[in-house]
Amino acid sequence: MASIDLRLLRYFVAVAEEGLLTKAAVRLGIQQPPLSQQIRQLETELGVTLFRRLPKGMALTDCGQAFLTQAYDILDKVAESIDVVRRVAEGKTGHLTVGFTESASLHPLVPKALRVFRRNEPGVTFHADERGSEALMKALEARKLDAAFVRAVPDVPDCVELERLLTEPMVAALPSGHALARTPRAAVGLLELAGESLVLTHRPGGPGFYDAIILTCRSAGFAPRIAIETRSNLITLGMVAAEMGIALMPASMRHVRMEGVRYKTLTGAPGLAAPLYLAYHRDADSGALSRFIAHTRQLSQA
Repeated sequence: MASIDLRLLRYFVAVAEEGLLTKAAVRLGIQQPPLSQQIRQLETELGVTLFRRLPKGMALTDCGQAFLTQAYDILDKVAESIDVVRRVAEGKTGHLTVGFTESASLHPLVPKALRVFRRNEPGVTFHADERGSEALMKALEARKLDAAFVRAVPDVPDCVELERLLTEPMVAALPSGHALARTPRAAVGLLELAGESLVLTHRPGGPGFYDAIILTCRSAGFAPRIAIETRSNLITLGMVAAEMGIALMPASMRHVRMEGVRYKTLTGAPGLAAPLYLAYHRDADSGALSRFIAHTRQLSQA
């Protein structure tokens, strides 16, 4: 059975359904003599007689009737398999493993991109993976991730494409009892924070942000006084609420409301901004990933 040409199965089904070689030949778009030869070839390969040749038409034998049922199943399965493959190629089914840093996951675009894509493409399943930016780059390089939302990344492997989705300003997160937090001003200047203790997410978790903040402070004429390094932005906010110091964070962190923390727009810090990137392997050939990239790009532009 494995060696039988699918074309012969289609010829057989057409003759069985039409009952006449002439009608089947018209339906298939071929001449009657070649069709008759193909049916005989199929019978030879199977070693059975599929049709009784009648004066006016063709009638299935018992073997032919049994084979017709199997032929239907085979052709349906082939059609189903082709549809599955095409849907995968088109990105309508499949699986995506998407990574993100904690800071990136807290920007509204990230959950929105996942939510809308899942609603539009229910055949694609997701696995989420939260890590630091360096670990995400290594996972992308090793093809253990399909895509990742990241912030500033100091070292990007050559095989990884880093597509900027947006750039947002920075804010200062201040203890609510701090003098600058109680002012009616919506913004504070970087130099106003020169003597303050700084709470930073530790460098391995976000080396790009860490280095950018240190460099910007030094460019402004002061060395930042680091009071505490934490493992996450949420812990950083907790330390701010505990009056351990102030923090510089992406503006989207305003969405995280924590008792004891007030946010002020940061000014006087040229070049200090919070980019959001979508990273993916340059040689990725996943249809689902291609659709996800296009979908996320469209959302970011909107």
